[in-house]
Amino acid sequence: MTPARAAIQNDHAHPTLLQRPHAPVRRWQRAQIGELWQWDASPHRWFLLGSLDFPMLKMLDEGSRVSVGSKLYGRELLLSYLDFLPAACLSYGRPLQIYVDYHALFFAQNPDALTQLGWALKFYDISFLYAPTPQAKGKIEREHQFWQGRLPPYFASEQITEIETANPHIDALRLHRNGHEIHRELRLPPQQAWDLAKKEKRSVLRPAPRCPWWPYVGSVRTAMKVGSDGRVPSGPQRLRVERPPGTKVVLCLYPSGHHSVLAAPPRQKRETAAPFYQSTKMSHSWFANHRKFLV
Repeated sequence: MTPARAAIQNDHAHPTLLQRPHAPVRRWQRAQIGELWQWDASPHRWFLLGSLDFPMLKMLDEGSRVSVGSKLYGRELLLSYLDFLPAACLSYGRPLQIYVDYHALFFAQNPDALTQLGWALKFYDISFLYAPTPQAKGKIEREHQFWQGRLPPYFASEQITEIETANPHIDALRLHRNGHEIHRELRLPPQQAWDLAKKEKRSVLRPAPRCPWWPYVGSVRTAMKVGSDGRVPSGPQRLRVERPPGTKVVLCLYPSGHHSVLAAPPRQKRETAAPFYQSTKMSHSWFANHRKFLV
């Protein structure tokens, strides 16, 4: 009998060490830009002189680590996401998938249904991929840590205390980080990795759609009926529309705070937008550019 076996039988052996849980398997990053973008919000006290936490929405291309958007909002609402996403797509193109968690804005309780944000993405052939744990979105989580460490002292030194003033600075810092700061894993700036992928034709990005439905898909839509007075509620006012009382219409609320009324919801097979009626809040320049879709 060996000494080790004898020690075990006589209870003289060292106690068995607790087995440490296995580290989560690291999901390999995507090789093509636009194949997967990670999206998340990070509430934080960004202004040291204030007492409120504000959410920052961030989106990151996984393959190149290019930050395609970073912006502060007053609240984490559907309108915030609908404002953020089109700006990223117009600047960088449409990705294939977006990596998100099980937030109610992304994931519907009914597995056969889509949230309004999920429907807007599907309309332009973008789908959600759901992360099983927060740790699975490590790349965007590290972006949270970066901004939380850098922005509060920067805002304090520049005496920035308002979201409207802060966002242009955030965008400038984002572009500088993309173009000049070496990523520790890639060992080159994210923008350089992005450009290299495009040069090597490792890109699945699609251009932003050029169709009349683009503004309306990025709105919060509410189905309603025309009232007996021939009007529908539009913010604090009631808007007269050229439809009989009881007719179903769709009220659209935009991130800018403007309203419009669609005669029918967006459909991909339609080549032009359905007739709609705008609230008086719409700007005259916007009205002129979209006059052909108005009644």
